[in-house]
Amino acid sequence: MAPYAPARYIDLHALHPVPASLLNRGEDDEPKTLLLGGALRAMVSSQAWKRAIRLQMEEELDEHAARTRNLPLRIADALREDGWPGDLAAFAGAQIARSATDKGLGTEAKQGGITSALLYLPRDVRSDMVQLCQEHRPQLEEALAQQTAAAAAPTPKGGRKTKENAVPAVLPTRTVAALIRRRTATINLFGRMLAELPGAHVDGAVQMAHAFTVHQSDLQPDYFTAVEDWAAPDEAGSAHLQTGFFTTGILYRYATVNLTELTRNLDGDHDQALRLLNLFTEAFIESLPQAKRTSTAPHTLPHLVHYTVRDRRPVSYAAAFEQPVKAAPGGGYALPAVHTLATHADAVNRLLGSRRRIAHGYATHQNAPVDHLGTPHTSFEELADALTQAAAQPHTSPARA
Repeated sequence: MAPYAPARYIDLHALHPVPASLLNRGEDDEPKTLLLGGALRAMVSSQAWKRAIRLQMEEELDEHAARTRNLPLRIADALREDGWPGDLAAFAGAQIARSATDKGLGTEAKQGGITSALLYLPRDVRSDMVQLCQEHRPQLEEALAQQTAAAAAPTPKGGRKTKENAVPAVLPTRTVAALIRRRTATINLFGRMLAELPGAHVDGAVQMAHAFTVHQSDLQPDYFTAVEDWAAPDEAGSAHLQTGFFTTGILYRYATVNLTELTRNLDGDHDQALRLLNLFTEAFIESLPQAKRTSTAPHTLPHLVHYTVRDRRPVSYAAAFEQPVKAAPGGGYALPAVHTLATHADAVNRLLGSRRRIAHGYATHQNAPVDHLGTPHTSFEELADALTQAAAQPHTSPARA
């Protein structure tokens, strides 16, 4: 029996100051908030920040993925651009979903045939699927003709016409399924849920928490106008009046990477897993959700980033800020937030001990050293390299049969 090796986690914590911004809004078009410790906090959902990280990593790797329900429609669009008749292009696009499995992927007929489930697949899969349709055009033409004839034929007395979802698969199921199952680096990192297609599910190696301000942060109104440049001489000149809302504050951000799971997703390629860990760390530090960026430009960097490499389980420090941080006597939340984080890290280290902690360290804007956070690093780049090297260390826990 193979020796037991515990999972290895890389925890990333950041204290990130953000000026007037609307990084993530809710259904009411206002900044998202949460109530924590009896105080209202500004919040940025994990999904919003995860998308920003994913897009930055894909740009760096030049390997892009798409999350979409519109795959059949986009295939049809591409075929029309290649000169296919509209009805044949639409039929071929629908066949991508129909031919993916024996029963086909679920689709929404009232919404143009989009897939019921959100697909997550490499962007270049579209061109391969278009090529597959080109190769099977005669079969698609024949199947469409049969379907059209069947639809035009009178319904037998007491019978029923064939339903759309009973149309047989025309494209080779094995090939279509293999294309949908393909992965990119970010799919291996963030995972993919697709229960309808066996083998397409990927367990995510990244877990990310909602970011929230470490102190109370109420919504702040912003009354603004848009000037009418071509107003008549007797008009006031405002073409648009509105009140928007924004938030400010120091966000606590947390994510953890299961390096063991990531390596498994990469079929055991440990070197590639470490490379993706390094790129993820850089993107975690540098990325920002892009909502309202043209009118707020909140392009700040974290005040402090702290990492811990652990075996067996990750540890968030969110509990450090259940009681909202109070501003320093001279103003500002950054220094009190750092003190609160370090004090909580000390308590965690005392309670858990260091047996399963492989390494820990930090990098920060402030000049004074910070206790209890491990090795100080002079830059975020140095920090990313150091945690990657630490994560590569072999497991030292006693093997168990």
